[in-house]
Amino acid sequence: MRKTVKTEKKPIKLWLEDIDDGAMEQARNLANLPFIHSHIAIMPDAHLGYGMPIGGVMATRGVVVPNAVGVDIGCGMCAQQTSLHSLESNTLRALLTHIKKTIPLGFKHHQKGRDRRLMPKPKSGVPINDLPLVSRQFENGRTQLGTLGGGNHFIEIQKGSDGFIWIMIHSGSRNLGCQVANFYNRLAGKMSSKFGSTVPGNWQLAFLPIDSEEGRNYLLEMNYCVDFAYMNRKLMMEQVKEGLLMLASPVHFGEFINIAHNYASLETHFHQEVLVHRKGATRAEEGEIGIIPGSQGTPSYLVRGKGNVQSFRSCSHGAGRKMGRKQAQRSLDLHEEQKRLEDQNILHAIRNRRDLDEAAGAYKDIDEVVENQLDLVEVLVTLKPLAVVKG
Repeated sequence: MRKTVKTEKKPIKLWLEDIDDGAMEQARNLANLPFIHSHIAIMPDAHLGYGMPIGGVMATRGVVVPNAVGVDIGCGMCAQQTSLHSLESNTLRALLTHIKKTIPLGFKHHQKGRDRRLMPKPKSGVPINDLPLVSRQFENGRTQLGTLGGGNHFIEIQKGSDGFIWIMIHSGSRNLGCQVANFYNRLAGKMSSKFGSTVPGNWQLAFLPIDSEEGRNYLLEMNYCVDFAYMNRKLMMEQVKEGLLMLASPVHFGEFINIAHNYASLETHFHQEVLVHRKGATRAEEGEIGIIPGSQGTPSYLVRGKGNVQSFRSCSHGAGRKMGRKQAQRSLDLHEEQKRLEDQNILHAIRNRRDLDEAAGAYKDIDEVVENQLDLVEVLVTLKPLAVVKG
């Protein structure tokens, strides 16, 4: 931990020296909410979000805040080690072609819905028809299952410091999660007077009591979206592995590692059961394996959690943005960003100025981000990008 701010109702514990003014203002708002447990934790990749900073962790008593989970519910990472020690450039290019042919990218969906049996079953045992948003979006969800999405989502082929080739994927719950998030955030705002809220509307932190029908429904639908996002990543991983087996057989694969970084879960912290909201933050229980991705021009890291209670046993979800998308497109130099990647022989996705919002120069220094949280995690494997597919 780098510093603690004690000027608000609850302390703010920060794992970074510098935080932008907007994200700090949001952290102060969180620290003044009436239902906060213990303190607010801000991870080293933190930056401005909607209502709550990306890279924020908060524990609440009795309420859930949809905007503190975010619009891409269940968004996260998965990674898998292969038995390969290298890939020829031609094989890498052929693999990228296979990925682009078989996995819809950006706003694209499958033409035909995936098998219904691939769709998650609610772990709660509640029938799908009793989940208002999920049941309404179920058929659309079948066409989105196994699709990448846009923004900072990616599929990356990497070389690990362990000597092996790795596959890493970053994606979430697609439009299903967005629909659920927006519906319940609006509902929480409309019902704020019913729940006796004193939270200013402009903070964008409307809440739902977890013992209310609305709160229970949100948590049920949120958990479904987390499971949907998991299956989304898993199906894409299977597709990439299929391409690799066609191009470089025989290949064996290690354990499927999966983590989410936008969700809320009931956990016990400081002797009380609370609802921990992680928005752009990853759980890091003692011994738990996690993933901290960099940008498409920098390494990613496989890590092991240390279970630090001060971060609510959490760590960062990535490098974190240092400039907004529009700012990156305006200010970064296209040729410099392309050269940065080409000098490293990375097959990249920076083709024109529009792509600069996902250039390495738009992100914080991943090595500094990792250094700032060595009390939260230990690094196991460094993963350097070889080829990147973006939406």
